[in-house]
Amino acid sequence: MKPLLLWSDMLIYLLVLALCLFFLRLRRDPQVREHWRQVFNTRLGMVTFTVILTYVGIALLDSLHFRKALDPVEGSPHGEVFYDNQVTSVLDVMLGGMGEHFERTYSAPFALKSFEKQDMKDANGGAYRDFPLLEHAGRHLAQPEDRWPDVLAKSTRALLWGLLAAAVVVGLQGFLLRCSSLPWSASWMMQAVIICIGVWLVSISRYYHVLGTDLGGADVAFQSIKGVRTGVLLGTLATLIMLPIAVSLGVMAGYFKGWVDDVVQYLYATLSSIPGILLIAASVLLFQVYIDLHPDFFAVGMQKADARFIALCFILGVTSWSSLCRLIRAETLKISQLGYVQAAHAFGVSHTRILVRHILPNVVHIILITFVLDFSGLVLAEAVLSYIGVGIDPTMGSWGNMINGARSELSREPAIWWTLSGAFIFMFALVLAANLFSDLVRDAFDPRSGMRRSA
Repeated sequence: MKPLLLWSDMLIYLLVLALCLFFLRLRRDPQVREHWRQVFNTRLGMVTFTVILTYVGIALLDSLHFRKALDPVEGSPHGEVFYDNQVTSVLDVMLGGMGEHFERTYSAPFALKSFEKQDMKDANGGAYRDFPLLEHAGRHLAQPEDRWPDVLAKSTRALLWGLLAAAVVVGLQGFLLRCSSLPWSASWMMQAVIICIGVWLVSISRYYHVLGTDLGGADVAFQSIKGVRTGVLLGTLATLIMLPIAVSLGVMAGYFKGWVDDVVQYLYATLSSIPGILLIAASVLLFQVYIDLHPDFFAVGMQKADARFIALCFILGVTSWSSLCRLIRAETLKISQLGYVQAAHAFGVSHTRILVRHILPNVVHIILITFVLDFSGLVLAEAVLSYIGVGIDPTMGSWGNMINGARSELSREPAIWWTLSGAFIFMFALVLAANLFSDLVRDAFDPRSGMRRSA
């Protein structure tokens, strides 16, 4: 195999490294450490953080890409190796080839036959229309009536293996964290549930399509899992692109005031007056034109889709900083009038030192709260953009693309509901966990929340 490093892969590696360094640095501050302890000292905080880490872990596994070596071609130069144009990830391998089981078209969850009738011929050559058997699902069964007993037996076996794996993982953590005062039991219970569901899904998907298949015959469960990387990366990268712009401009406007404040207000007032969807759509279409005019820049199709994805993250980040900039500006205006800041001015302390030592530490709570809140909002924004056709490239796994492809399926009779349901379940779990975790972060870091609790 030949490793392939995409731009988005490098960004997610740098992102994880930066977050680890950030939290290690925060541990040195006793006050900040106490705030985070308030977050993780609740069962809800441990459960939601476990769910978020699970999504991040899936995104990391799906970011280890490589290209498989093709079989030697007769007549090719000795020793020369050719590689497949299809890009594979470590997650694809761990899923046991779930994404390689294609049917002809739609099939319902755990179905043995196609959802649509096709022209077929009997043993005597006569033509008739019926629901054909699926190529991969249930082929091991001797009789169709054996399906549900077989599902029950395989599910029981998979859940037992999942419980064994969960016991090993939780037991190891319990041994290493036996002196910790945090409520790890809540996290361990959630880890056990996630491990059991994962083992069950991978095991059953070898024999059935758990969430059915879409129009092209692709497994819906596999597509839903592949959308995790897109959702996590887009929400995180777009937020990280937005934060430096919003923080720097907001602090400058609130601290220096005067013409600097006027310029910053003019910028975010102008940006807010432009409809966001139209601005994003126009920017994405312009970049798509650039991609189409320079096809030689991309060796495989995955690189082209990845370039569009990075462009969408950048565009979302650049166009969504105005709200946070207003908040930072207002908070900086208030802090700059406090006594200790005025005393620093009187003693001749430089502006840079005042900004670093007195202003920025006092707006960190706003930055953290906005980060976790905007993350879930941007995950949902990707679904909306893909729904109107200006989001992620169709060849890239995305919940928005799944929803876009399912919008006309619900009007059929009978309705095809499982494609939309797959995207909804995975998106709902991530957004709900992020929103609940953001509420805990806000309560811990917002000084006004502490005043309300003391009152």
